[in-house]
Amino acid sequence: MKETWKDAVHQQRITLAQRLSRPLEKLAVKCEPAWSDRQELDKVLLEGFSSVPNALYMYIVDTKGIQISDNVGASGLLPDHYGRDRSSRPYMREVVPSWGLLLSDAYLSRRANRPSITALQIVKRGDQVLGFLGVDFDLRDLPVTAELYEESGEWRQIKGDPAIRSGVFQQCRIESPMDKNIAVACAIIQELITERGMFQTVIHFSSSRATGWFMSDPYRYRIFDSEALSDPDICLLHPAQKYPDNALIPRKRIKSILNAMQKLRLTDETFYLRSASINIFNGMISLTFSCDGSHYMLWDEFLDKDVTFWFGAVN
Repeated sequence: MKETWKDAVHQQRITLAQRLSRPLEKLAVKCEPAWSDRQELDKVLLEGFSSVPNALYMYIVDTKGIQISDNVGASGLLPDHYGRDRSSRPYMREVVPSWGLLLSDAYLSRRANRPSITALQIVKRGDQVLGFLGVDFDLRDLPVTAELYEESGEWRQIKGDPAIRSGVFQQCRIESPMDKNIAVACAIIQELITERGMFQTVIHFSSSRATGWFMSDPYRYRIFDSEALSDPDICLLHPAQKYPDNALIPRKRIKSILNAMQKLRLTDETFYLRSASINIFNGMISLTFSCDGSHYMLWDEFLDKDVTFWFGAVN
């Protein structure tokens, strides 16, 4: 089974916890004899701060979540946090595992509103839990330990606006300028994809426009209105470019994909395609219909379905 984004996050959290467990365990041992002495705890944290990679702040809380040390950061002591009640913070509501280290779920920090995580290491005296060593991390500072997540190609259906879905039978397709010239528009889009380096496009059939991303300038999109999509001269603005060998959608199947989208746009007056997208590198197709439902699927799965799959028998 293909890895989901949650699987990738879980694996990265395991790697981060493994990196943090040893230095936090050592630091927690040093906190035990200094317990209940604010100055001594601050001293332990100051001396140990550099041993915990990528730490933003470090502090000690008792079992009720009350902070009994100052905050320690790269700049030194931050005494304003002494006595702070952290019991309502997300990381204090999670159960620390039996091995003594909790790496919290990500949350938004209270002051900077930044995605953050907190590590809590149990501090013990014998079998008695005294409290916790807390270390806050800004997600920007943490290294990415997992490989780049690959988007799943499994078919996904996402429901849209309930107000649109409930009124779908009170509407009908109104012919757009693109509808009147849809064969030409799709032929131009095909040329741009197969011969001119456009690797992703979003086609807005209802509003008669398309946006496109080109390999020669991938960080900016181009907007093609209905006039541009009715004039093949627009292709002259984009130099010829070889179709990439690492594209997952074969060059010769782009035409079939666009033809199938035309049918989904024009076949039924109540249920019809409003917009669609193609990305040749990840092989994905997206479809958004008049009921505001969206589908994401691989290109070959899309081509395996005919009109009756989407609309049933058409009169």
